[in-house]
Amino acid sequence: MSKAKTILFRADSSSTIGTGHIMRDLVLAQKYAKKGAKIIFATQELNGNINHKIDDAGFERVVVKNNSKKELARLIKKLSVDLLVIDHYGIGYKKEKYVKDKTGVKILSFDDTYEKHHCDILFNHNISAKKRKYKNLLPKYCKIKCGTKYTLIRDEFKNEKERKTIFLAMGGSDHSNISYKILKTIPKKYIINIVTTSANKNINKLKKYIKTNQNIKLHINSNKIAKLMKKSDLAIISPSVISHEVIYMNLPFIAIMTGNDQKDIYEYFKKSGFLAMESFNKALLLKCLKKMEKNLNIYKIKMERIINDRF
Repeated sequence: MSKAKTILFRADSSSTIGTGHIMRDLVLAQKYAKKGAKIIFATQELNGNINHKIDDAGFERVVVKNNSKKELARLIKKLSVDLLVIDHYGIGYKKEKYVKDKTGVKILSFDDTYEKHHCDILFNHNISAKKRKYKNLLPKYCKIKCGTKYTLIRDEFKNEKERKTIFLAMGGSDHSNISYKILKTIPKKYIINIVTTSANKNINKLKKYIKTNQNIKLHINSNKIAKLMKKSDLAIISPSVISHEVIYMNLPFIAIMTGNDQKDIYEYFKKSGFLAMESFNKALLLKCLKKMEKNLNIYKIKMERIINDRF
């Protein structure tokens, strides 16, 4: 079994330097860590630093006294570093060359201002980055990773962008309390807007559950149903009157039958290729959610055809 690659990040943060270097390095470090690399950060203990972010991420960290090229070279040898990531304005071409000559380590250098570097990989992930501006500034063997293709976005932003919003409406009274069962089934990665009325005898139970689940918002007797639908990515509804409104708003849906009076609409949805369930089933709902999220656009096209034919 091959030894895991050791990657050393050399960066600092302070009230003067700022925190951006460490924050973007953590994103890159996570990418390498997911591939099995051993990550170590070398930082100074400067005033206003955010070194705790490195510790919180679970990465090993060593303290250095300054930007000494000799100290950095010694550290690389001591830790048997395979790749050195430099994200520091105080460590430029001359120090990079010294470290490379002394250790032979592979170097990835961050750059924001088109400086001369002695590195194997040049990394500029800024939206304004232009590869041509590095002409005559880098060794011929240097690989340039430049532009938005390499932009480092923290997981919290990626997760938020990918987060889908569900519009949930199982009838104004929901006498069998299916809404509650559905809420307990839907993964917490979704934002849920549940609408009901004061005729629902299970409101207190819903309120109690929602208190400990911040991804859920309860709307009672709302007069903003259309706006909630418009803000949503998909809906979970009963195959009743509300299904007409959901289709009109071109909102992809999963229909769950709650009474025999809904059987005709339910059967129409099944025949038309929509996701419809004859009764609540936890495993089937999760399966439908996965299928829905994967094929949102397909279901929108299906509804557009119905809208053009019926409305």
